[in-house]
Formats: sequence, C-alpha cells, structure tokens
Amino acid sequence: MPTILSVLTLADLLALLWLFAAWLGIGWLTEHPPARHPSVSTLMVNYRHEWMRQFITRQPRIFDSAILQTLREGTTFFASASMIAIGGGMALIGNPESLRQVAGELELGQAPTVLWQLKVMTALFFVANAFLKFVWAHRLFGYCAILMASVPNEADDPLADIRAHQAAELNVTAAKSYNIGLRSVYFGLAALGWLAGAWMLAITTTVVFALTWRREFASNSREIMLRDLPRIGKI
Repeated sequence: MPTILSVLTLADLLALLWLFAAWLGIGWLTEHPPARHPSVSTLMVNYRHEWMRQFITRQPRIFDSAILQTLREGTTFFASASMIAIGGGMALIGNPESLRQVAGELELGQAPTVLWQLKVMTALFFVANAFLKFVWAHRLFGYCAILMASVPNEADDPLADIRAHQAAELNVTAAKSYNIGLRSVYFGLAALGWLAGAWMLAITTTVVFALTWRREFASNSREIMLRDLPRIGKI
C-alpha cells in the first residue's frame, strides 16, 4: 500500500509549500502591514474604537445592539457552513470508492486513493481552522455584548470610558478571529485546486493570494476608510 510521501511528487510538495506560505504570509501581512500602507483590517480597528467612543453617549443603545447581533449572525452562518463542509469532506474520505468515482467523472487521471484522501484532507484542514475561528469570534462578540451592557448610562461616570475601551478591545479581537476564519475559507477553496494537479494548486493559491491582497491593500473600500480616519486614543 503506497504511503503519503511515496505518492507526492516534487511539484506537489512545492505547490503545498506555496499554499501554506501564502496563507501564513498574507495573514501576517494583513495583521502587521507597513505603517504607511495599512490594511483594511487594521483600519477597521480605528473604526471599532470610534464605535465604542460614540456608544457611550448614544441614547438609546439599541442601534449598537443590532449591529453586534448582525456580526454574531455572520459568524454563526460561516461556522454552520464550515461544519457542513467538514461533514461532507469526512464522508468522502471515509469512502474511497466515492473518491475514485469523483476522480473518474472529472477525468483527473488515476492516482492512489491515499493521494486523493490527502488532497481532501488538506482542504479540510483550512475548513476546520475556519470553524474554530468562527466559533471563537462568535463567543468573543458575546463577551463584547456583555461588556457593552456594563457601560454606565451616565457618560461622566469614571467606569464609562474603561468599560467602553474593554468592549472595543474585545470587538477588535473577535474581528481578528473572524478575518482569520475567512482567509482559511479562501485558501480552503484554493486547496481544492490540487484535485486537478499540482500546477492547478499553484494557480488557485496565487489567485486567492492576489485577491486577498487586493481586498486588504488596494480596494475601493480601503480608500473610503482612509478618509478622515478616526484616531485610536483614550475613549
């Protein structure tokens, strides 16, 4: 029975290396961008702090509660979708005959079953990581809601600024987990390119990397956010 290492070609290994390097690289670049060229994710940190700054004096605060609920619903949707994808992928891995049938229908050539299982498992790795991040983001947004509820109604209360700042920090942390989950979904889709071969994996990885970079560093939404950017300071 062939082992995993015996069925991987040099092209497969290089494409896999590029997949994980691109995933980790764009993640690090997004969270640690050049000071003169911030990413959309880092720009949103300023707006999240500004949100909590305005939240202190907003009456009533139902509007803020609705926004937070919308954020939580987004994490719930993607977490549920990730669970469905994980279940489908595990079922496919557990049924080698289905893998062979899919490969035959797509005319992807003949390859050992263990290789097809590895290809599916690679995509599932990203989906599983996304699921964990979405679940944690959902929980953090819940913590944020509790801290927002603990902000005193009186804006001049000494605890108002402190609790609002804590809520802002939790909101930012939850957003980071959510963004990591989204990137994992993107690269999980890129990993599916491996089903068509190593070169296709390299192409899909490059496309996803370029798409993610553009959305973070060269999108129209980023230009809009840069206008009159609020500064992070004491709330």
